Amino acid sequence: MKKSLAVSRRGFLTTAGAAGLVAASGIAMPYYSRANTRPVFTHGVQSGDVDMSSGMIWTRVDRPANVVFEIATTDRFDDAITLPPLGALPEGDMAVKRLVTGLPSDQEIFYRLTATDLSDVNAVSEPIVGRFRTAPTSQRSITFAWSGDTAGQGWGIDETGMKTYATMLSHRPDFFIHSGDTVYADGPMVDEVDFDDGTQWVNTVLIDEKRKVAETLEEFRAQWKYNMLDAHLRAFNAEVPTFAQWDDHEVVNNWSSAKDLSGDDRYTEKSVPLLIARATRAFHEMMPIRFTPTDPARVYRKIAYGPHLDVFFLDLRSYRGPNGPSMETELTPEARVLGARQVAWLKRELTNSDATWKVIASDMPIGLIVWDNWQEQAGAEAIANGDSGPAKGRELEVADLLRFIKNAGINNTVWLTADVHYTAAHYYDPSNAQFQDFTPFWEFVSGPIHAGTFGPNALDMTFGPEVKFVKAPAEGQGVNLPPTDGLQFFGLVDIDGPTGQLTVRLMDRDDNELYAVTLDPRRS
Repeated sequence: MKKSLAVSRRGFLTTAGAAGLVAASGIAMPYYSRANTRPVFTHGVQSGDVDMSSGMIWTRVDRPANVVFEIATTDRFDDAITLPPLGALPEGDMAVKRLVTGLPSDQEIFYRLTATDLSDVNAVSEPIVGRFRTAPTSQRSITFAWSGDTAGQGWGIDETGMKTYATMLSHRPDFFIHSGDTVYADGPMVDEVDFDDGTQWVNTVLIDEKRKVAETLEEFRAQWKYNMLDAHLRAFNAEVPTFAQWDDHEVVNNWSSAKDLSGDDRYTEKSVPLLIARATRAFHEMMPIRFTPTDPARVYRKIAYGPHLDVFFLDLRSYRGPNGPSMETELTPEARVLGARQVAWLKRELTNSDATWKVIASDMPIGLIVWDNWQEQAGAEAIANGDSGPAKGRELEVADLLRFIKNAGINNTVWLTADVHYTAAHYYDPSNAQFQDFTPFWEFVSGPIHAGTFGPNALDMTFGPEVKFVKAPAEGQGVNLPPTDGLQFFGLVDIDGPTGQLTVRLMDRDDNELYAVTLDPRRS
């Protein structure tokens, strides 16, 4: 007889709280009171978007409460500064986040949060602690990680948990770029999955909101709350800042203005714009991304991380034209994937950057063919249209950008991406391309963190990509392989302080180095 280890959402939060964070984290964490009279931090803490003088901090409590933030430069909190409390209210699902400013550069920052019940000022939580390191003003060495795709294709929190996060934490990166598909709002889970060899995958933790597609605001919020029930992820979040972007699965698979849910019986809410609005709000509530008052829904941004590094985060989802053949010969709004405003911003920021390396974090790859309709291999979901000819459709916007980078003399651009559920290194060479007006560059692909493994995808030769390395399921191995098969990937980037050399390492969840390349910076 099958035995389900799944528990209800209420049961897990009542019995677990933040358990597991203590053992997996390097920070000594307090015991969490189980008493109903005291507020509880339900999903740990997160930091994000850290630069030389500031960073975001996030947490969530189990009831309306005032959350007090203490900021210090040692784990003893001898020099702690106490900031005014933030109200965690039902309107925001009891989640709070704030931008902490005025921090010293290249400094380890510790933060301690305490919650007081708004209905009983004598009911005070045990504190919860996290830390991060601010970016340097000197040319010290930097290490950061990137990957994408968490809890996708039905693979949730099993007995092992999201092990890739623990492996990444062991490298103590300065920060982590989550390259999109931070959740799978369109990916329902079941308690157990039977394999052909008689074994099972068991989602040992499961909540009701993950048993169906997300439609309501509460269901979208629950996507991130589910992921943070994993002990490895909570431990990672407490020590490594996450710089997040999004892609399609935060809303619904392959969404664009052409998405039609009328034939999808899983959805009672058929309005894609309404689903986007709810998902957007949940994403900004649940992730430690900076808030831009002039454009509250904005995901694209630049983070300066010292003299050697600027990171430019793109959003290939929000401003695209409808998914289709992508064969336009002129750059119309329908042909765009970034949108005119984002492209103008990126050109301006790249031009103004004095950093040695300009890392362009893209939620989708350039030359890999990602079909909107896999069964018929039709329609462009990413940039490539599959014809390997002169730039057309969405390729026109990328061609314009690459031409600009060359003509403006912008050196040392590297593209980091995810989305395709395997890992690879691509070198783009104009001598092999149909469109040739650009400077050669590298694109590195990594993921999934904890999701099904697929691939490899075919390449479109419009921009002349050459596969330098690929690790994906072998022919005949199947598709949607579970995390237990080991094909879960992340990348590490090391920038050497004295020389400015940039080394990229492609890793798997068992911490095997699969491929590495060192790039010398080109000086103007």
